[in-house]
Amino acid sequence: MSGILYLCATPIGNLEDITLRVIRTLKEVNLIAAEDTRHSIKLLNHFEIKTPMTSYHEFNKVDKARYLVEQLQAGQNIALITDAGTPGISDPGEELVRQAYAANIEVTSLPGACAAVTALTLSGLSTRRFCFEAFLPTDKKDRQRVLNELKVETRTIILYEAPHRLNKTLRELYNNLGNRNVTVIKELTKKHETILQATLLEAADTFDHQEPRGEYVLVLEGKSVKEIEEEIQEQWEAITLTDHMKIYLNQGLNKKEAMKAVAKDRGISKRDIYQVLIKEGPLEME
Repeated sequence: MSGILYLCATPIGNLEDITLRVIRTLKEVNLIAAEDTRHSIKLLNHFEIKTPMTSYHEFNKVDKARYLVEQLQAGQNIALITDAGTPGISDPGEELVRQAYAANIEVTSLPGACAAVTALTLSGLSTRRFCFEAFLPTDKKDRQRVLNELKVETRTIILYEAPHRLNKTLRELYNNLGNRNVTVIKELTKKHETILQATLLEAADTFDHQEPRGEYVLVLEGKSVKEIEEEIQEQWEAITLTDHMKIYLNQGLNKKEAMKAVAKDRGISKRDIYQVLIKEGPLEME
């Protein structure tokens, strides 16, 4: 029989944030695949876990996943751990999971710490709907493409950032998205955990005078529905009522239906539209 692949969440800072189930599983499996064995050995030593480890990281994820799947097919149970948090979230674990499913290997996830969700709950921003972007792309074109997508994102946005890029990223977000509210969280669950609630501009100014150190999560408010409605209203007001009517007439609406749609777009009455169209004259109104 094939073995089982266990996705084991490990602490993101505080070693007490590990479940009893994860500790037991790490002791019982045949092998632990770790993103950085030098880092993970500290965790294993702390909990007196003697299970053998092997490295599984971004630069060997495809070939090493094949090897691990072979071990699973041979009946070995394997636990996958990342440096911190839940495997498969913004790390190479997703490749191993994909290959395991392709080989009909049983996969199960042992829940625990996740920096994105922990930061979201601390942010003070809306938690009902959110999107996770992890690190913004380093490629200039890809980065701008993502920033353009975030301009119209209405959900709360979660980003990760390294200290040496933090200020640049805050400035880019401000220049592209406007002065949104943001919560900047440093060193989650650790002794020097710090939470800064500010606007993007205030946060950028703060780190102009304060050197960023540690690991950062940015939780950024999404674009408000009111803001979107105001922008749409401005776009409609930038064209004449006649041109606005033609948009709907070209879509196959009759004149009455088109007037009703234009009235709704502009927040005015059909009577007002009718009066203006009579003066502008290009359309014959019945």
